[in-house]
Amino acid sequence: MEEYINRNNNTYSNEKEKAIIVGVLHNNQESQQLNDYLDELELLADTAGAKVLAREVQERQKIHPATYIGKGKVEYLSELVSELGANLIIFDDDLSPAQVKNIERICKVKILDRSGIILDIFARHAQTKEAKTQVELAQLNYLMPRLTRRWTHLSRQAGGAGIGLRGPGETQLEVDKRLITRRITKLKNELLKISKQRQIRRKHRLDCYKVALVGYTNVGKSTLLNSLTDADIFVEDRLFATLDSTVRRMENRENLEILMIDTVGFIRKLPHHLVASFKSTLEEIQEADLLLHVIDISAPNMDEQIKSVETVLDEIGVSEKPVLYVFNKVDRLKDRSFINQCKEEYYPSSFVSAERNLLINELKDNILISLGNSYLEVNIKLSIYQQKEVAQIYNICKVLEKNFVNEHVDLRVRIKKDNFAYIEQFVN
Repeated sequence: MEEYINRNNNTYSNEKEKAIIVGVLHNNQESQQLNDYLDELELLADTAGAKVLAREVQERQKIHPATYIGKGKVEYLSELVSELGANLIIFDDDLSPAQVKNIERICKVKILDRSGIILDIFARHAQTKEAKTQVELAQLNYLMPRLTRRWTHLSRQAGGAGIGLRGPGETQLEVDKRLITRRITKLKNELLKISKQRQIRRKHRLDCYKVALVGYTNVGKSTLLNSLTDADIFVEDRLFATLDSTVRRMENRENLEILMIDTVGFIRKLPHHLVASFKSTLEEIQEADLLLHVIDISAPNMDEQIKSVETVLDEIGVSEKPVLYVFNKVDRLKDRSFINQCKEEYYPSSFVSAERNLLINELKDNILISLGNSYLEVNIKLSIYQQKEVAQIYNICKVLEKNFVNEHVDLRVRIKKDNFAYIEQFVN
């Protein structure tokens, strides 16, 4: 509980923790894939402020229910902790509360799993009220089943667990669970209000073409948004540097209303409860007309990153939306023939360097082509007395031309195909 309070108040120590990272090689898994996971886990640890001293791999046919990696390996980790002076062990997979408790008892250091380290990073990078609320909700959902091991201080105060101490310990635990349950309910209500506010804002953007930037974390989405919109969004070469969705207008030669939306990055093995906690942010993706799937073309595990993003998009129900693949960091490529290979495999696609502002205009042209495929231009004829209907049309259409003829108003409008049903009855 104390750890949660410290995170929530953003009181972090400047001193780096010393960590050992642990991965398990499962059946039918290639060792290279596990090494990629551990490379990423090391980046996560570094982003969270820990220095990785060593990495350990355990091959297992079956996960050990009590210690995940087996008691013998845990005892070896305990010796390694003493030898290296480590004070943290991070597991690449999520552990059960019982497994964390058992490993902690043997190793005598703090144990974190993949969800725990990601949550810590989220807590550090949350800036807006919405992001902080979403992070706190995810933290509490993660903390709830792990409460039993955090109240052992009650028994230690009396010199050990004995008769008469079990009751107060259980009472304190139940009180804490009730407090957290109430807090979770309050946070969910706050996020519901935020979601409603977003819906109101989106109603005012019905006639705008919305483009959501999605992709693996640290592929350059925020840098690309800056290049496309001349914005000044915070950019850092770290995992999960951006947690909030940011909306900016893209200048274009057609002078059309195009809104670019930056979103939180995805990652391999992203826990489901984190996706659920960021539902209000991900709603922006669901409302988008086009997804820009931003990809680091220089990443050695590019294909796997693409699959990880597509898995999350499928989970949130947007896998059927139009996608434009944007391969970023082309300036880092040594073999240019790889671009032709990507063009054949991923269509439609654009190739840019957001950092160096290369080929950005070509990307804008491709966005305009996608926009053209999503809109209709139609003529509408209304009575001058149909003021309510005229207001509705102005709300969901871009009015290109307006003429008054006798007691009628003739409008030439551009409208999204998805919204055509709203005005179909008025079309001339």
